[in-house]
Amino acid sequence: MKISEFITEKEIIIGLKSTEKQDVLDELLQVLEKNGLLQDRKQVLETLLEREKLGSTGIGQGIAVPHAKTDQVQKLVCALGISEKGVSFDSLDGEPVFIIFLVLAPSGATGIHLKALAKIARLLKDKVFRNYLRMAKTPQEAYQIIKEDEERLNSTG
Repeated sequence: MKISEFITEKEIIIGLKSTEKQDVLDELLQVLEKNGLLQDRKQVLETLLEREKLGSTGIGQGIAVPHAKTDQVQKLVCALGISEKGVSFDSLDGEPVFIIFLVLAPSGATGIHLKALAKIARLLKDKVFRNYLRMAKTPQEAYQIIKEDEERLNSTG
């Protein structure tokens, strides 16, 4: 599985406008909705906010990976947002978040949901990758960075 298989340039936002968790989640969901990848945006937002109450998905080092299973998507979908200002996300390290990978999976799809989260975590633990992603100027550039890093990881095992 590759992240580049379930995200396209159309699901990437460079320069998120919002600086608060709920607003950023809605901004990312609007992109998925616009691209026909989810049904009821408001319901998915509520599901994500309920998930956040269990513990922040702001995992530290400027990263958040909000995720949920919902019957509002037909397949695994992902959106990526890059913030220049930083987002208040109640992160585990108390720092603002700059890279937000939103992952939604159909209700019954536990295996693929966990695989996707593991792949994203593997990519994001690389500081060089995170820095390149934060410097991306366009969605096309960010997508290319993801593809190249996946190819590098696949070739090194």
